[in-house]
Amino acid sequence: MAQRGANRTRLLLIILLVTSLFLITLDLRGVNIITSVRNSTQSFLAPLQRVGSNLLSPIGRLVSDISSIGETRSKINQLEEENQQLKSELILNANTVAELQQLKSVLNLAGAARFKVVAARVISKGNTATFGETLVIDQGTRAGIRRDMTVISGAGLVGVIKSATSDSAVVLLLSDPSFRMGVRVAGTQEMGILSGQGSDSYALQMLSATGNIKNGDVLLARGSSGDKPFVPGVPVGTVSHVENSTGQLTKQGKVSGFVDLNSIGVVGIVLDRSPNDPGDSLVPRAPAPAPTVTVFVTPSPSTKG
Repeated sequence: MAQRGANRTRLLLIILLVTSLFLITLDLRGVNIITSVRNSTQSFLAPLQRVGSNLLSPIGRLVSDISSIGETRSKINQLEEENQQLKSELILNANTVAELQQLKSVLNLAGAARFKVVAARVISKGNTATFGETLVIDQGTRAGIRRDMTVISGAGLVGVIKSATSDSAVVLLLSDPSFRMGVRVAGTQEMGILSGQGSDSYALQMLSATGNIKNGDVLLARGSSGDKPFVPGVPVGTVSHVENSTGQLTKQGKVSGFVDLNSIGVVGIVLDRSPNDPGDSLVPRAPAPAPTVTVFVTPSPSTKG
């Protein structure tokens, strides 16, 4: 067995030696066998390479497209986040502008009436265990706020302070069904009682059997003894409906409030006022009529046939 293995090894070495001498001889004679083999191999494999390339190119494009889709989705998500952030900033800026405008209107009304007020932001609107229509504000006894103080906005009466802690207070809105206050018809001495109805519409009961009211009459706060809970002269609303039912001892009606209680962001709490009653000085001015634009139409010249 060992002799047979040695013979095979010698035979293999002889074959390799002969092959080497043959290749060297061809190379010396100018025959580049290696190049010829390589060229033949390339010629044989080129069609296979083209077929493989055609088969693999769609897969490569698919992988590239999937990668691009992932990158696009990531960019879309980033843009959506940036867009949401910008929207939030715009809403915040809009709320800030609205609060500044409301604060300005509160100070304008307080200045015209010569009220001393402390401004407060509305924290929330909702119900309490006792009342159904309330606001919570971010100022309390530290700012001098006490129970039964009048609360106003730039448009008129909002309600009255019902309770206060050091840094917050609860405002009973005039829309609450338990709310009652005395009102006066602007320009007259006709008195009535305004009652909350749980909405922006209020009930009016005149005190005098001869009291005369009509749609559009402006109602002002009559005022309370010691200015609590109400200081006089604050605008409340306008008469929107008068009931003329027979058998009534006094006239009744419906009132639309000046203040939109659902959009209040800033209020003023009246801490003190001038000894002088503002009277009718706080009656809202009627909006100025819109300018009329006259359009002149010049007829086109007729065409004669």
